[in-house]
Amino acid sequence: MQTARVGIARPVAQIKVTRTGTKADGPPGAARRNAILRGDCVSLLRALPEASVDLVFADPPYNLQLAGALSRPDQSVVDAVDDDWDKFADFSAYDAFTKDWLAAARRAMKPQATIFVIGSYHNIFRVGAIMQDLGFWILNDIVWRKTNPMPNFRGRRFTNAHETMIWAARDAGAKRYTFNYEALKAANEDCQMRSDWLLPICVGAERLKDERGRKAHPTQKPEALLARIMQAASQPGDLVLDPFFGSGTTGAVAKRLRRDYLGFERESSYIDAAQARIAAVEPLDADMLAPAPSKRAEPRIAFVSLIEAGLIAPGTPLTDAKRRHKATVRADGTLLIGGVIGSIHKTGALAQGLPACNGWTFWHFEESGALSPIDDLRQQARDLLREAAE
Repeated sequence: MQTARVGIARPVAQIKVTRTGTKADGPPGAARRNAILRGDCVSLLRALPEASVDLVFADPPYNLQLAGALSRPDQSVVDAVDDDWDKFADFSAYDAFTKDWLAAARRAMKPQATIFVIGSYHNIFRVGAIMQDLGFWILNDIVWRKTNPMPNFRGRRFTNAHETMIWAARDAGAKRYTFNYEALKAANEDCQMRSDWLLPICVGAERLKDERGRKAHPTQKPEALLARIMQAASQPGDLVLDPFFGSGTTGAVAKRLRRDYLGFERESSYIDAAQARIAAVEPLDADMLAPAPSKRAEPRIAFVSLIEAGLIAPGTPLTDAKRRHKATVRADGTLLIGGVIGSIHKTGALAQGLPACNGWTFWHFEESGALSPIDDLRQQARDLLREAAE
């Protein structure tokens, strides 16, 4: 959450943006990557080429509506968000701002692009409703559970220990958006990655400080959060847009993970801090970022193809892993079980009395006294195809 709040709209030709301290007239071009543009986020979003962005991460003002200073029990003042960029006249003004930047961001997204928007209970429900009104298709809401949240000093409410992210596709028809399912599952001890993420808030050496030792930005997000987002929903070389760039967490993580970034920010002090931070980042070796193999991306192999390739012969008996059920391979790629003929999936479901079954993992063949799933033969068939292509 940072400062690119909408002001009075101006024609695109009059927008002034800065990059490393130099001014430039006109909108950013299609090749504008790895840059921080200074200016109003809505105007800059509208100036982007249509369908040019692969991923959007947005941390907009939360509209916290703080009425006064917040104190700890010892009467020391909490360093809360009280900047002008988080102040709006009323909910209508906030909703109008939200609708403007979201509509402009949606226009800049490629058909397969997705967007993450993070917020608190103050704003995320309004943001979600506006996203749906604009045509976004919500894929998940993700709860960032903080291991070290700020306590509720007044003791009148529950501790605010989480923030919510909305992950959405550009529209309901989006089918080929990036989701690195296999990589996330492997990183999560071979369990599907859940929608609740337990991560600490930004502390220690990662927290940027100004020359007086104060926070350079009040709501700096942890790099671990952005790393998980990018590793989940982008590939190396993708363009990640952050219209509320702040202290540059998005840019720093993008550079480390070999993604390109584009950030919009109004405050010069934030831009300076972000540029220095990003300049110090060393990208990871490319081989450390190669996408994990995806079964969905592999060529489709029918069971009959295994017979045609000589990997399994008609008449071969198949069984489940516990040898409770038996079936016989037929020449046409179907199985025979108890007088019933069907696919590997339908016969597997029939054997178990279930409505559906993954026959590739249910049925096993025996070789040298050991059972192996027929999915192993499918992988051999894919290897043969790969060798033939080479």
